[in-house]
Amino acid sequence: MQSHLSDWLVKHELVHRSLGFDYQGIETLQIKTEDWDSIAVISYIYGYNYLRSQCAYDVSPGGFLASVYHLTRIQYGIDKSEEVCIKVFVSRNNPPIPSVFWIWKSADFQERESYDMLGISYDNHPRLKRILMPESWIGWPLRKDYITPNFYEIWDAH
Repeated sequence: MQSHLSDWLVKHELVHRSLGFDYQGIETLQIKTEDWDSIAVISYIYGYNYLRSQCAYDVSPGGFLASVYHLTRIQYGIDKSEEVCIKVFVSRNNPPIPSVFWIWKSADFQERESYDMLGISYDNHPRLKRILMPESWIGWPLRKDYITPNFYEIWDAH
């Protein structure tokens, strides 16, 4: 069972990969970084007019970073809204992703937080700067290979 968006993408020969369904039956799609800006616009035009959330995570130490988008179609007279989850994977060495701020304004602080914590750069974001950490902070605290500066572990503290 594919989501309506996945069916539409297949029909129009737009490359994506289904990563399966969650416990609520919401399909997760993997989109290539270079296709994300056009597929984001297509999603909005197709009716996904609400960005429920955007988050990011470190897939594995030294591996890929993921930016995750939960999109919802909100319409009057519909009891159950259609939803889709989209994941965009990027290399940790060169992690730019097109910003969706210009499509969904709610992405503003969410993309900034993903940048601040994981170092994912969102191209064309109007105010991409640290939001939680001080500007002088070095590194990306939520990366699995991050080493806290000046941290000393005490082994025998009996």
